[in-house]
Amino acid sequence: MNNYIALLRGINVGGHRVKMDVLRAHISALGHSHVWSFIASGNVGFSTEQDDPDELARAIEGRLARELGYEVATFLRTPAELAAVVGIDPDLPTGWDAKTASHYVLFLDAPASASLLSSLAELESDTDRFLAESLEVHWLTRGRMSESPLFAGGIGKVTNHVRATTRNMTSLTKLLAKAVSQ
Repeated sequence: MNNYIALLRGINVGGHRVKMDVLRAHISALGHSHVWSFIASGNVGFSTEQDDPDELARAIEGRLARELGYEVATFLRTPAELAAVVGIDPDLPTGWDAKTASHYVLFLDAPASASLLSSLAELESDTDRFLAESLEVHWLTRGRMSESPLFAGGIGKVTNHVRATTRNMTSLTKLLAKAVSQ
């Protein structure tokens, strides 16, 4: 049995409301077992006999598009892959306060292109830093995301051509704990 965590983009944001029991039912209907969810922002864990994550993601995306009426980009990670992401603790730039700095992760479905990395490097400032790791980009910001000058769309201009979803490290740590306890 293979265990996966699906990070779904566009769940309970932008007017798209989905109850977690309904979301779990859609994942279960695909033949997956031990389906669970974590907070109402599109984090779903499940077990399956299938072992092709790309095929699984396409099946979930197809089902959700049909049932919800809009595209839901799906990013799958195993608990071990999520543990590796959570285990990354980049050094904060000099002068940043660890108590007020925030750590977000952009999950990608393909390794970050040179173009994306270059664009992110151009966005770095005294308040925002980026670190690319495999299929994720870690975004450190000096305060809350909403305090970053990139929040109002700067990051979106760079990532609008890239399939990605973002989670904060606090939620990811709790998500991993739940995945391990299942």
